[in-house]
Amino acid sequence: MSQLKNRLQALTMLDRAFSAINDDELAALVATLPDDHREALDELCGAHEGGFTDTAARTLAMRATAARGRMNGGLEQIATLVTDPCLAKCIDLLGKNSDNPTEPQLLEITPALVEEFGLPATRLMLASSIAGEAAASAMLTRVLKHDETLALPPAERTDVEVLPARTADEETKAKRKALKEKKQAEARKAREQQQKARHR
Repeated sequence: MSQLKNRLQALTMLDRAFSAINDDELAALVATLPDDHREALDELCGAHEGGFTDTAARTLAMRATAARGRMNGGLEQIATLVTDPCLAKCIDLLGKNSDNPTEPQLLEITPALVEEFGLPATRLMLASSIAGEAAASAMLTRVLKHDETLALPPAERTDVEVLPARTADEETKAKRKALKEKKQAEARKAREQQQKARHR
């Protein structure tokens, strides 16, 4: 049960990190990707042959794919693709400590990552590592929750609009009643005609 709980928490954190990236930041991040990463991203997000030619259309498709893919892996695939260069740089900077860094070791190199890739991309890379069950997941989770710079912004509350109960006005009720009575009369007339036909 705790494994499932940890998995859901990791996906929630990844979702928050992705949602915290605005459209301009996301488009800028995709623009820096190698061609093969961008092609894989476009294919994942349902582009026709040749990929997306419109940046806004790609961003919209990424958002939709991520929303649908919270549980089936789509969100994780997008995060992996867009943060792969950031992750490669992180591994390079950590060197021999890259498999399971301590918090001080990570915090020492994150300013360089933020400078090159931006804070939203760095957060997304860390959240993606947690979802990928990195050895340092517990530490990364703590950083994304509590670090002064890297902590994720609070999740936005979405107010659910409660729709009023559907009530038909008097005119609608009268029309429905008249239609019902008309159908009943037609059915009754049809039965009477059938009975007359049988007695001929």
